[in-house]
Amino acid sequence: MLEDLIKERLKKKESLEKAGVDCYPAKVKRDCQIEEVLKNFLFLSLFKKKVAIVGRILALRGQGGIIFIDLYDGSGSMQAVVSKKNFGNFALYKENLDLGDFIAIEGTVFKTKAGQKSLKVECLTLATKSLRPIPSQWYGIQDEEEKLRKRYLDILLNPEIRDMFKKRAKFWNSIREFLIERDFLEVETPVLENTTGGADAKPFVTHHNALDIDVFLRISMGELWQKRLMVAGYEKTFEIGRQFRNEGMDAEHLQDYTQMEFYWAYADYGMGMDLVEDMYKYVALKTFGKLKFTIGEFEVDLGKKWERYDYIETIKKHTGIDILNTNMDEIKERLKGLKVDYSREGFNITRAIDNLWKYCRKQICGPGFLVGVPVEVSPLAKRDPKNPKITQRFQPIIAGSELGNGYSELNDPVDQMNRFNDQAELRKAGDEEAQMTDNDFVEALEYGMPPTCGFGMSERVFSFLMNKSARECQIFPLLRPKKGD
Repeated sequence: MLEDLIKERLKKKESLEKAGVDCYPAKVKRDCQIEEVLKNFLFLSLFKKKVAIVGRILALRGQGGIIFIDLYDGSGSMQAVVSKKNFGNFALYKENLDLGDFIAIEGTVFKTKAGQKSLKVECLTLATKSLRPIPSQWYGIQDEEEKLRKRYLDILLNPEIRDMFKKRAKFWNSIREFLIERDFLEVETPVLENTTGGADAKPFVTHHNALDIDVFLRISMGELWQKRLMVAGYEKTFEIGRQFRNEGMDAEHLQDYTQMEFYWAYADYGMGMDLVEDMYKYVALKTFGKLKFTIGEFEVDLGKKWERYDYIETIKKHTGIDILNTNMDEIKERLKGLKVDYSREGFNITRAIDNLWKYCRKQICGPGFLVGVPVEVSPLAKRDPKNPKITQRFQPIIAGSELGNGYSELNDPVDQMNRFNDQAELRKAGDEEAQMTDNDFVEALEYGMPPTCGFGMSERVFSFLMNKSARECQIFPLLRPKKGD
């Protein structure tokens, strides 16, 4: 069926070309968008001003010597009316235009008897001939995976999806705007690294042919590089870019996604929490125009007072386990009782505690910050001077999930090396997410890094505020190839 339709359109293309029509011209005339025409309709109508617009045909109806065309150009839709009386190539185009074709038209505006704002076409030029039929505007694409695979059609047919990606652009631009207004410098750090750093994650590995070495795709937004810039004398930096983690895929996690991280010299985690709270509110208002959101089963108000959730006390409250006085057997038994499924590969006390926390966080609506996180699960955070067993780490908790991660950054090179060594032991024991030792970074710390607060957040924040899965909120998510491709 589809092949027959394509063949029919190819015949139409051939007919047009025989008549001297270029089906794929490099340029067509255009002096305004449909949105502008509709906005200035009264003026254009009163003074009989000609306009030239372009767009894709989304509806096509013939009625005797008249063709009615619904044209869409990204800014809006408008009806165009082609009459045999004032259009020389009427028969050629009536027989050979299809839904999905791009056309350029010139003419004057008028209202039909039904009151519909329309354009009376005096000149029509084919801009692009479509060879495949577009799915019905009303029914669209029904299969969810097919929607993601043919996202360009989903965007074309679904105004909500189009609007979502405009919001996504506003989301990242508002973060950039917020930080630049506060004198943060935007930087770019390496995507390919000899040693991954800045997170507990399994990296992607690739081969660098020119240097003949294996390298890793970064798993953080240049954390250890931006800290080197603190050593270099910059006081406020940030980066927005793509990072990669070769891990599991679910509604909240992807392997290839956008992340932002900032680093702020002479600030601690308390100052970081104040800045992040302000930033989330600013971004929510700029992007969505509101502070109240429905996210899953939670009703979240970002405008209310942000709470503080103590890591140790929260786990004790929800599970009965005191993580400072426990062991693997006790945690395993409790995870079993809570029906928490977890990976046994590389499982250790750090992963065990983390699984307890992941169970607990699902009970918390937020907004607020997780604090009081133990050293064992925070290899890059500064110890709390009041309690060396915990760190000055903070994580925004919204709708049962961690939507960001920040620290008073560790700047003691001896302590940092010791923690890298502890992580190395975990890697030897099979924990592929444990951090790699970066001797060059320790050397940089030995020159002296000022007290610094660092924070990172990913596009997951956007997907949560949209109340959609992370994959739905990526414009072109990675999918398995179709069978036979």
